[in-house]
Amino acid sequence: MSEPAGDWRHVGDSIVRDIKFDDFAQAMASVNKVADPAEEANHHPDIVVHGWNNVRLTLTTHSAGGLTDNDFEMARRIDGLGG
Repeated sequence: MSEPAGDWRHVGDSIVRDIKFDDFAQAMASVNKVADPAEEANHHPDIVVHGWNNVRLTLTTHSAGGLTDNDFEMARRIDGLGG
């Protein structure tokens, strides 16, 4: 299994990335960009928009009870989106 790269960090049985944007519209655009690759992979992060410009992405494989290679692959796909 991989280690989280870049801005991802381990939190319990998950990897988490927090992203701060300039405004609410950019935060929401980022969330929408994640939707298509997550749907294609059938691997969906938990997404929280908080404050007015902060997004938290959390990946874990609930059916496996923790992290799998699918989580790290999805993190790489999300990182490849930019932002």
